[in-house]
Amino acid sequence: MSTARNPGPVPEALTVHAQSRVLEIAFADGARFRIPFELMRVYSPSAEVQGHGPGQETLQTGKRDVGVTAVEAVGNYAIQPTFSDGHDTGIFTWEYLYFLGSRERELWQEYFERLAAAGMDRDAPMTLKAGHGCSSH
Repeated sequence: MSTARNPGPVPEALTVHAQSRVLEIAFADGARFRIPFELMRVYSPSAEVQGHGPGQETLQTGKRDVGVTAVEAVGNYAIQPTFSDGHDTGIFTWEYLYFLGSRERELWQEYFERLAAAGMDRDAPMTLKAGHGCSSH
């Protein structure tokens, strides 16, 4: 039985701009975003970044110059980019990319506030915390 449920945002075009380090995505509703790779990397939906529950997030640093070296389609609903720092476990659904693009300003603000609260610098190299990580990756 088919329903008239909203399938969510549907992309019409997706372009990886390696030089300017942005993912350009256009949606069927007319929305068009240029999402910086750094923003995608620091907000990756992976367990490595988000953790397995609230409060388990890992603040990402040193990602300003991160690139995307490959992008794989995941069914008809997402992409899985490989970043130049080796991170490749984030599956970015069309809905999540729409969220990143439409909330970019607020997400940057939140990221900078989290950095300040942690006494961290955006460009500091990442360090692994003992006992922190995802054993399934």
